[in-house]
Amino acid sequence: MSEDHQHKIQEQLPEIDYCPNDSPPWPQTILLGFQHFLTMIGTTVLIPSLLVGNMGATNEQKARVYQTLLFASGINTLIQTFVGTRLPVVVGGSFAYIIPITSITNSPRLRSIYYDHDRFVHTIRAVQGAVILSSILQIILGFSGLWGIMLKYISPTTYAPAIILLGLGFYEYGFPGIAKCVEIGLPALIILLLFSQYFKALSRKKLPVFERFPIIVTVIISWAYAYILTVSGAYRAATEKGKDHCRTDRAHLVGSSPWIRLPYPLEWGAPTFDGGYTFAMMASALVAQIESTAAIYAVSRLANATPPPPFVVGRGIGWLGFGTLLNGLFGTVVGPTISPENAGLVGITRVGSRRTVQIAAIFMLVFSILGKFGAVIASIPQSIVAAIYCVTFAVLAAVGISYLQFVNLNITRNLFILGFALFMGFSVPQYFYEFRSASNHGPVNTNAEWFNDILNTLFSSNVLVGFVLAVLLDSTLKAHKKDRGMGWWKKYHKWDHPTNEEFYKLPLNMNRYFPPPHY
Repeated sequence: MSEDHQHKIQEQLPEIDYCPNDSPPWPQTILLGFQHFLTMIGTTVLIPSLLVGNMGATNEQKARVYQTLLFASGINTLIQTFVGTRLPVVVGGSFAYIIPITSITNSPRLRSIYYDHDRFVHTIRAVQGAVILSSILQIILGFSGLWGIMLKYISPTTYAPAIILLGLGFYEYGFPGIAKCVEIGLPALIILLLFSQYFKALSRKKLPVFERFPIIVTVIISWAYAYILTVSGAYRAATEKGKDHCRTDRAHLVGSSPWIRLPYPLEWGAPTFDGGYTFAMMASALVAQIESTAAIYAVSRLANATPPPPFVVGRGIGWLGFGTLLNGLFGTVVGPTISPENAGLVGITRVGSRRTVQIAAIFMLVFSILGKFGAVIASIPQSIVAAIYCVTFAVLAAVGISYLQFVNLNITRNLFILGFALFMGFSVPQYFYEFRSASNHGPVNTNAEWFNDILNTLFSSNVLVGFVLAVLLDSTLKAHKKDRGMGWWKKYHKWDHPTNEEFYKLPLNMNRYFPPPHY
């Protein structure tokens, strides 16, 4: 192939319009912030709905948990953008905590409580205690510098499959979610593709509606269409499950939410602590930590920033641990993670502005307090949310592929590492999922429940399995640093790289409290 037809390696994406330190005009900034809020709201509702019902919660208690998770996510997002990684990352709830929380919910001691209200209160207190103690792992690894030291020796050969698995690992929430109400979800997916990819050429530069706000436009059109189907009686003969998935009046959030409510710590009473629950929850905290690390590197590229130095990622993980502590105190049920769907949104809109995400955090706080208004937005049909996932997670996976341009793919050693890590990253968790579906428990099934939960949680994570295998292979199979991508990667490890200080320096001279280490 002639040199004229070869694509040059791009250390930063050239098509991004706004970097972390830049900001669009204020009207666009506010709408982009609302779009980030709209993108993360589906997960914020989905996770409590999967968990708190089995705890014995009423619709009112479900709404309160959802509001609390939204409130804590807003605080954690502000923390990450001001003193954490300083990247445009949104912090939301993590699916990694589902297995240990389900185990706590199904424990004989808690299941034996007769009254649903009492069972819910005792269960959420037990979950709170485990989440609070699990934050210690992230805080120590982050603020001590240990996580940053480890990342110093990891190459793009390792990060690429982790980011790819982070995006593709949520495939079960994509088209399967659309198919639950295909007459709403499929049109929403088509509309989103048209607006975000095809119609953006029709936008004027001063008012790029389709390119900047495809999710807002898609949600408005699709939701209006779903409402028309609902009121016209299109689902009159549908099954109860069909009505739940398709009708716009079956979320039960608006009627269950108060008009005004300020979430506060220890709302459900004093947390209870159990060693077995804690160890299992720490496994989830580790999974959330690795997933967040992959998302941080993905956002840094999508936002046109340079790869963050290892100690900046460690600083972000330390503050993520503080967010886990905060979630445990407030009673959000799950711990936090860097939202992968919002990472993909940065790539779709080509706006990596930090301010837009901070505006999104303000929307989270306001709508968590104004319960009725927040509940209206949270009632978006899940099939529309699934359509959004299909696009945002795809972009996230693709940015992982883009990291491979810095790796020498002409040697079989690197090809094997990438292929094996990706294949096993899907295959191992799939085995654990199928086993759990058939037997109602994971493959690891000893008399020690905490030990079962630790291993079943770890091996059920696509990202963790692929990341660990890639690290082991990349560290033990010899290769030149340049072939691994370290020649390009390592220059950004130093704090004195001009763009590193530009993007990641803390405001108000706070770096004196978090000084860059001298590796």
